[in-house]
Amino acid sequence: MENALIEFRNLKTHFHTSSGTVKAVNDVSFKIREGETLCVVGESGCGKSVTAMTMMRLIDSPHTSDGEIWFEGKNLLTLNKGQMQQIRGNDISIIFQEPMSSLNPVLTIGEQITEPLLMHTLMSKKEARARAIELISLVGISRSEEIFHSYPHELSGGMRQRIMIAIALSCNPKLLIADEPTTALDVTIQAQILDLMRDLKDKLKTSIMLITHDLGVVAEMADYVVVMYAGNVIEEAPVIELFKNPQHPYTQGLLKAKPVINQKMDRLYSIPGQVPNPIELEENCHFHDRCAHCMQICKDQAPPLNEKEDGHKVACWLYEKEGGQQI
Repeated sequence: MENALIEFRNLKTHFHTSSGTVKAVNDVSFKIREGETLCVVGESGCGKSVTAMTMMRLIDSPHTSDGEIWFEGKNLLTLNKGQMQQIRGNDISIIFQEPMSSLNPVLTIGEQITEPLLMHTLMSKKEARARAIELISLVGISRSEEIFHSYPHELSGGMRQRIMIAIALSCNPKLLIADEPTTALDVTIQAQILDLMRDLKDKLKTSIMLITHDLGVVAEMADYVVVMYAGNVIEEAPVIELFKNPQHPYTQGLLKAKPVINQKMDRLYSIPGQVPNPIELEENCHFHDRCAHCMQICKDQAPPLNEKEDGHKVACWLYEKEGGQQI
């Protein structure tokens, strides 16, 4: 898992509105390695989904994207529409959060699974049909031939999400993006979907970028974790290291807010305050007004993201040193 499959370099995605510029993603850099499940964690509005949508070039609103996203020697942000279309759905696929709004209601399940196969491979319609039926069975749905001819509204939420996974995996992509794929599902179906994704990853050797705010999902699925806040990466580490030794106060707050089995508490912890308005972001630590360790430098300057231990990076002035001493 040493070779980088995807590398984000200083990615910025800003939306231009009548109220001002929304800095949804602001100077983000990290890597996704081959065969790795990387989880991107953070509160709603921190830039997780926009980072993925920028990579897939699926943002149509008035915006600007700067920086680089490297995949197999190509900067995805500089490719034309035709070149990007060859990568999207073939080398890089995405599972969206809500399958009912992502699946086309007027096309059968079979038509939607065979579409990428006919577009990206040399399969005939007969071969694509056989592959689609095989994929339906692969994602754990029985009566695959009957489901092939069904429409999305005839399936349950869990079955629709499995179909989304089947479509995403149809061309054996090198990277699968899963944007909170279990949010709308009950816990039993959620566990089944996560087990399915883990099994398929092992079978197909696919890397996964899993976007979530559920730390239970992170603990179960991740090899490596990137924590985002207000459009920035504020901590990243291997999953075990992050849970054992969280360094950024925001990460510590997220872990503290998670309920613990067999631990009695009067009130569940919550991080005070709210995520700042992305239009009003200044060049400082965006977490400073919610942080119990806030210092004057936090209000004046943005901390750099530096590596403190092997593979563990954190952007916090608590860990920066002047003259060998922590400031």
